[in-house]
Amino acid sequence: MGTVHARSLDPLPMRGPELGVHPDDIEAPEIEHEQKQEVLENKNVVVQQVHIDGLGRTKDDLLTYEIKEVFRAKNLIDVMRKSHEARQKLLRLGIFRKVEVVIDTSRGDGALPNGLDVTFEVTELRRMTGSYNTMVGNNEGSMVLGLKLPNVLGRAEKMNFQFSYGTKETSYGLSFFKPQPGNFERNITLNMYKVTGQFPWSSLRETDRGISGEMSELAGYTGGDASFLKEDFEIQLNKTLFWDSVLSASMWGGLLLPIGDKPTSIADRFYLGGPTSIRGFSMYSLGPQSEGDYLGGEGYWAGGLHLYTPLPFRPGKGGFGDLFRTHFFLNAGNLCNLNYGQGPKAHLKKLAECIRWSYGVGLVLRLGNIARLELNYCIPMGVQSGDRICDGVQFGAGIRFL
Repeated sequence: MGTVHARSLDPLPMRGPELGVHPDDIEAPEIEHEQKQEVLENKNVVVQQVHIDGLGRTKDDLLTYEIKEVFRAKNLIDVMRKSHEARQKLLRLGIFRKVEVVIDTSRGDGALPNGLDVTFEVTELRRMTGSYNTMVGNNEGSMVLGLKLPNVLGRAEKMNFQFSYGTKETSYGLSFFKPQPGNFERNITLNMYKVTGQFPWSSLRETDRGISGEMSELAGYTGGDASFLKEDFEIQLNKTLFWDSVLSASMWGGLLLPIGDKPTSIADRFYLGGPTSIRGFSMYSLGPQSEGDYLGGEGYWAGGLHLYTPLPFRPGKGGFGDLFRTHFFLNAGNLCNLNYGQGPKAHLKKLAECIRWSYGVGLVLRLGNIARLELNYCIPMGVQSGDRICDGVQFGAGIRFL
């Protein structure tokens, strides 16, 4: 299985011992006989056969596209180079755990004096693999279980199933990936999913079900009734000061623009408040609300000024103690709905009214280079009717902080 024959070219006279070449020797191939070295390197050779050893469920026709350039090599160095490129293409398919290449002179009946055989020795991935991991977000965590079936139909197709159970969201997802033979960049992905989310600040439980399809750079979705444009931005500047202190300034902002007459959904709007944004306020408890449920806003801005310093007297310096920092902060922001018939000046005026802000001090623990924990003493200011505050100690965990 896996043998592909090349069409014969006009033979060239050649004599010499057999040659075995490994692709790792491409930069300095060792050929014992000087005459044969000259013939192979400077004169035409013929790749007569390509063998692929180790195939189980993989179909031959898929691999023919990836190795076809090997047959067009004209000399030994060219054979080595094209064999290496073919090896990289085979690995890119994501169906083999290991691929090795051996180049040898042709043997047996019909072997040409200048003929070469190329053998790819492959080890396929297991039919099924599983994964388990945990994820931490902004004041939330989740457990993720995954199941992968690589090369499920024998032509580099992949099927993935993922289940995620979190403190705020539970989701299921099934995806199928199919590349175009001979053009791996062109591929089709089909997805089926179900996501159930809890929004306690709005007494909302939302369940999304859907099917989506993607083709390379093109994507399309079936069904759905959401129609809006949503853009947001984040900017952060950091400046190192004396005594290993860092001054940090950050700015967030966003705008949700409905398309047509249909109002925006509560699940699509922006939310502010909590230990990862405007500290001193409860999670997502700023802005429009109705009967104690927070409705989010179509426009928002938030800014923060922070001073991070080492712990007093530097305990654990050079080790575990360097993961901790003291934290002085000043946060401010606002969230509201906008009337898009009034123009930009009216929007800015509305966002500048009733600004919430807070200040305080706390302790920060860095977790790797991604997440962090904060324990702060917060003093909220600019509190408006309906806002929920957290006056005093507030704990936060996440990967995205204002």
